[in-house]
Amino acid sequence: MARKSVSKTAATAAKKPSIPDAHGDFTWFNDARFGMFIHWGLYAMPARHEWVKHVEQISTADYAKYYTRFDPDLYDPKAWAKAAREAGMKYFCITTKHHEGFCLWDSKYTDYKAPNTPCGKDLLRPMVDAFRDEGLHVGFYYSLIDWHHEQFGVDRIHPMRGNAEERKKNAKRDVSKYAQYMRDQVRELLTQFGKIDYLFFDFSYPGEDGKGWQDYESDKLLTMVRELQPHILVNDRLDLLDIPGGWDVKTPEQFMVRKPVTWKGKPVCWETCQTFSGSWGYHRDEQTWKSVDQLLMMLIDTTSKNGNVLLNVGPTARGEFDARAMDRLSGMGAWMQKHSRSIYGCGVAPGGFKAPNGTRLTYNAKTKRIYMHIFDWPIGSMGLDGFAGKVKYAQFLHDASEIRWSTQTHGHVGTDAEKDHNTIYLHLPVIRPNVAVPVVEMYL
Repeated sequence: MARKSVSKTAATAAKKPSIPDAHGDFTWFNDARFGMFIHWGLYAMPARHEWVKHVEQISTADYAKYYTRFDPDLYDPKAWAKAAREAGMKYFCITTKHHEGFCLWDSKYTDYKAPNTPCGKDLLRPMVDAFRDEGLHVGFYYSLIDWHHEQFGVDRIHPMRGNAEERKKNAKRDVSKYAQYMRDQVRELLTQFGKIDYLFFDFSYPGEDGKGWQDYESDKLLTMVRELQPHILVNDRLDLLDIPGGWDVKTPEQFMVRKPVTWKGKPVCWETCQTFSGSWGYHRDEQTWKSVDQLLMMLIDTTSKNGNVLLNVGPTARGEFDARAMDRLSGMGAWMQKHSRSIYGCGVAPGGFKAPNGTRLTYNAKTKRIYMHIFDWPIGSMGLDGFAGKVKYAQFLHDASEIRWSTQTHGHVGTDAEKDHNTIYLHLPVIRPNVAVPVVEMYL
């Protein structure tokens, strides 16, 4: 079947694009460690997953009932930004356009946008202003996929993938026109909203009946992005992984890595995007929500491996964070208020320091402090291999109360370690501190 839109990958697989070999500013990103993802669009109305159009194979005509009724009258971006800051988040990333093709801002290249719904206004600009006012860095998510655009051909993940008549229309579609549409919209996003720190494209799926960098003309898109805002960080989903300068940040999704992320044997900047539950968009009936303790352990574990957590909220169709999301954000914020210095600016512990079972270590190279996060509370002392002769002082982070230690499991409790021993023993209280995850701060 002749299709201009799906896919040019096979025909041009041997040809590699040429783009500037450049990268964005990692400085703030590696210090932040914790950000808020926001998935918000028309899919908040059916409230049964942001891929509802795909899963239920809903036609554009039938999906229009959400567009004609979208009116988030309770939308208060200042409340969103406040909740993010109080949770300890340092940046946010909003779905300016998800796969459904609906745009939150007043783009001049489409009528399928928030100002043309009963809402009647640009939803993106006040959000950007609110989060900036709270001191957070700004990130934009932009979907490479668009199930609404007339030139985006039906492929293996399209809602109309099983519709033979829609498949036939691919012969008249030109994906290069869609690629130009994307560049036009991304140009708007990078020229009308001030400095943007992070750009999250989503996603490529090259091969048979898919779309890769040739279809999206990702080389042209990324070249334009680098020219408009050279400092910006770009994720790894443009199908340009093997191209120098083709990405800045690796983004494993809904996945906890076992060790720091590398690419071709070298450490890279990375971020895991995660949900509170099993859906990115608001899902009224989804019940597999992670607890505050689970979410904190996820953040701690990721930090201990030099990564960031981008934790998602799916606002309701009326424009609010639901009670379940606010409960988790509040709980994480309470812990971060007392323990954030074990997260911000921290990463993997230096070689030689071994985390005891049931703990995670993070390290701040600037302050030369190491942090032990205790997931499983021990009875009595805890042995720390590789710490002897390296620790000057230890305390709980939540209240700065001293923790004494020695080089022997029993006997006199000292304040200094003998250098010919490898292990020290922290003498911890029997009663676990009343915090979600206790943290021991050690001055090296």
